Parts: sequence; structure tokens; C-alpha cells
Amino acid sequence: MNSGTTSKNISVKVSKLASNLIGSEIIKIGNEVNDLKAKGAQISNLTIGDLNSNIYPIPSELKQGIEKAYKNNLTNYPPANGLQSLRSSVSNDLKKRWNLYYSANDILITAGSRPLIYAIFKTIVDEGDKVIYPIPSWNNNHYAYLTSADAVEVQTQESNNFLPTADDLRPYVDGAVLLCLCSPLNPTGTMFTKEQLSEICELVLEENKKRGADEKPLYLMYDQIYAMLTFGEDHYNPVSLFPEMKDYTIYVDGTSKCFAATGVRVGWGFGPSLVIDKMKALLTHVGAWAPKPEQEAVAEFLADDSAVDKFLDDYKQKLNTSLKELHAGIQDLKSKGLAVESISPMGALYLTIKLDYLGKTTPDGKAIENSTDLVFYLINNAGMALVPFSAFGNDKSVPWFRASVGGCSLEDIKDCLPKLEQALENLK
Repeated sequence: MNSGTTSKNISVKVSKLASNLIGSEIIKIGNEVNDLKAKGAQISNLTIGDLNSNIYPIPSELKQGIEKAYKNNLTNYPPANGLQSLRSSVSNDLKKRWNLYYSANDILITAGSRPLIYAIFKTIVDEGDKVIYPIPSWNNNHYAYLTSADAVEVQTQESNNFLPTADDLRPYVDGAVLLCLCSPLNPTGTMFTKEQLSEICELVLEENKKRGADEKPLYLMYDQIYAMLTFGEDHYNPVSLFPEMKDYTIYVDGTSKCFAATGVRVGWGFGPSLVIDKMKALLTHVGAWAPKPEQEAVAEFLADDSAVDKFLDDYKQKLNTSLKELHAGIQDLKSKGLAVESISPMGALYLTIKLDYLGKTTPDGKAIENSTDLVFYLINNAGMALVPFSAFGNDKSVPWFRASVGGCSLEDIKDCLPKLEQALENLK
């Protein structure tokens, strides 16, 4: 047999875990958008939770700090838990910003927040353990799969801004080992009120009082990666509300969203020493460290309060202007009688939009059977790309969508709204 050929009878074998991994619907939509744009199509890409770095560049001080660190040859391995200077800067910032008191030893630096989330799951969850998370929410289903967890998806309601309430969660906490929450929430940009989060914390504390010394507690993973990006709303966190939650809460945070630094890859987690130390040990074998020059630069930037505040003031204003423009546009369409709705922006990069057009028919006679069908119809007919809630755990019959403004200019958003109106009016 020629060495360059392979028998058709030979099949490639991989692990059961790998063979059953589910691809990202967001990436599928993004690929379609990129293909059309490469062919010259004008599309307002509201899909990806990223930032166009030409519209939203990282802070100049951070950029200069990264360049300086490379010039100073800081290119060898960082410590496994992160540079002491960065962990100290994070510790100081947590005190000033959120009234949270964590020593540098209880902070873990990683290459963005994804390794932290993976490590939290792998450190806490054994095969078959119950993990609770609301839907819609970002990627919890994939991390539950990677840990062979018993995933409990809790459906949320528009009336609560798609955030779970204590009453929603209460039927499922018995025996659970991990509850996953995010605020401001990806995909909705909505936020917990003080009362909502307080009631959930009380539920977690009540459950943990029932457990014996030989039982795992119910831990709370609290993703606050968007916490600095709020618009006239107060961000609340479990430990500031209930100091007793410190034994059970592991935070996920970092630079990616708050400093428009998604590609810089510096995240940090903090929580109980026992959990953080085990996460550090796990990630030592994975090698999920943030690059040393970037760590050094973030340490210096985070310590400069005036530079941080100046950047955030400008950055947040630009994001909020785009979100308000999109929200106002959807509300204008609603006033014209179109079957649309949107939730007033509260934080993050996202606007939650309802397009109640499932079951309609396109001008060429094709049925819009589900939310994915509507997404691709709008890409081709409105030059507007959204992500359906089905990418965040909901059924495809749910007519709600995430619009991310980070990748578009204000002009792009203004331009796509009349096209959206026309495309919806053409559905029968």
C-alpha cells in the first residue's frame, strides 16, 4: 500500500469526552458572518462578546507597560499562582473597589477567566455531582459536561431580567456542590439587585448549615468579569453582603472586559484558601499562566487609580451610548407595531432583544422555524448578526437574542436599524 494513503476501513478513535463535545453556536454564526464579510457584505456583527480594538483600544498606560516589560526581557515563566506584584495589586483593588479583603496568597492569576472556571469545576465537582446554573448563561453546560456533572439548568424569567431568584433555585440545592452565577450577566447585561442576591446567599448559607463535616459544602462560583462595566447600577457581590459567604464563594474576575483587554489574557480568581490552592495545583499541570510581561503591566496599571478611573469613564460612556442607541432603536420599532422588545441596558456589553417572529415565512417562502433560522435570515436580509438564547442553554423556540455592541461602531448600529425594520416587516 502507498504510504500516503489510508484504508477507508480504518476509523479514527478518540475519547468519549472528545467525541461528544458540542460545538459553539456562537462560533458557527460568527463563521457565517466572516464568510459573508469576506465577500463584501456589510454586516453589523453583534454576535461576539469581544471588542473591536480599533474602536475600544486597551488603556495606553497598559499598552506601554506591556511594551516596557518585553523590552526588559520579562519573558521567562511567571510563578504558578501569578506575580506577587499583580496579586498584591489585585488585593488592594478589591479592598478599595468592592470592600473585599483577600490576601495575595488567596488570589490566583491565569490566562483570562476560562482557566479559572475550568479549575473551579474540576476542583469541586466529582463525576455525578449536582451543579446548578441558570439559563440563559454562558458556557456552564460545557464545563458541566467536561466534569461529568449532573447538570441542573434552572429556567429564568423575563420578569426577573433573566436572573435566577432564590425561589427558582431552592428546589435544587439539596445535595448540590456548585452553584454558578454571573452579574452583570452574559448574555443579558442584566444585574442582581441587592435583595435578589441577598436571598440567594441566605439560601446557600441555610443549605450549608444542614451539611455534616464529612460532606462537601455548596460552593458558589461568582463570575463578576463585567463588574466594572455598569451604567448607573450598583454591583453587589456575595461576601460584601454576607461575610459568612467567604468560606463558600469563589470569584472569577480579570482584565478582559473591564479594560477592553480580551486578548491580553490576564484573569484572576479568589476565594477560600483550600479551593484556591487546589486550583493552583491543577493549573500548574495545565500551564494556564498569563504571560509574565502582561502580568507586570497589569500590576502597574491596576495600582494607578487615576489612570484606571480615567479609562473606565471614557470606555463606559462609549459602550453605554451604543447600548442606549440600540435599545432606543428597538423601542422605536416596538412603537411602530413590530413584535419586538428590549431590556434597558444595565451593564456589560450586551442588550437583550426579543424578536417575536418565529413561525413566520420569508418573502421567498421559507419558514422561520426557530431562533437560529431567524438569525441567519437577519444576517442575509438585514445585515445584522445576533446570538439566540439557544446558544446559552435555552430552547430554540425562545425568541430572545443577545446583541453585543463591543465589535461595532455607533454608526454601524444606527445603519442596521432601518434594515432590521424592513427585514421584519417582510416576514409574513
